Amino acid sequence: MQAAITGGTGFVGSHIARLLIAEGHRVRVVHRATSRLDALDSLDYDGVVADILDEDALRPAFAGCEWVFHVAAIADYWRADKARMMEANVEGTRRVLRAAKDAGVARVVFTSSAAAVGTRADGQPADESDFFHDSAARFPYAYSKLLAEQVVQEAVQTGQDVVIVNPVVIFGPGDLNMISGSMFKEVKRFGRFTTVASGGIAVIDVRDVARGHLAAATKGRTGERYILGTQNIALRDLLPLVAEVVGVGRPIVYVPDFALSPIATAFGFARRLGINTPVDPNQIRMGSRHIYFDFTKMHTELGEPQISLRQSLEDTYRWYVEHGYL
Repeated sequence: MQAAITGGTGFVGSHIARLLIAEGHRVRVVHRATSRLDALDSLDYDGVVADILDEDALRPAFAGCEWVFHVAAIADYWRADKARMMEANVEGTRRVLRAAKDAGVARVVFTSSAAAVGTRADGQPADESDFFHDSAARFPYAYSKLLAEQVVQEAVQTGQDVVIVNPVVIFGPGDLNMISGSMFKEVKRFGRFTTVASGGIAVIDVRDVARGHLAAATKGRTGERYILGTQNIALRDLLPLVAEVVGVGRPIVYVPDFALSPIATAFGFARRLGINTPVDPNQIRMGSRHIYFDFTKMHTELGEPQISLRQSLEDTYRWYVEHGYL
């Protein structure tokens, strides 16, 4: 198969490219002229320079491809320009889909996010039938992905073959921008004094995310969403495990739920003064929430993950050390 990947120079996209090549597929990486190509070192791929907002450039980039994996997005949500993020994540998706249709692409796999799924008020794991319902102003990234999924469904209604995947928090080697990996940096820096809240998150390794994308291309059902995740874990269990992996003492500072809101307010005030805080105020407010998901659909229809959380954390930390991040 010939496959094109938007965002193929990034964390997830580069792992999709690596897996496709290992499986014998031909890969075309669509990237901007300014994109770093480090993540694709040693891979045999065709590079095409095109912006996801430029349909005229995308059509020839997708020509001859059976699959397009639309991974490109602005995901660095607490440091990104919101208007630019909306344009890239929503309008960019619309233009990628139109260009893929014009180029005769058989199937598009769209990389959304578990953020677009949202959480349940009762704290139970959410599944593919749930949708983001929080404040669009407070969580613009999640809202942008929800709107992008609506664009996908509009395309499906016109007969286009598109499958949606919704990864949860991603660990693994190769995260050049240390988005989820910032956790390692903070734990390494503060050690036993790393703060721990009462909530929890869902996690998966990037290599299993890549496998989920390929399975979506070969086995996914048109118009369906698939939450890609390995396990749900409380922060009070995850952060000590990270501490063990990076070689520092177990965190002992537990933040009560009632303190999260004033701390978030203080961080928000600091940001308005131009002070760069390590986390976004909204992330702090969510520290008491259990952002858990049901992975049954992925595990049943696309296949179960192959990499344990412990292995993922160890491989992530080793990569950061080897590449000078920590």
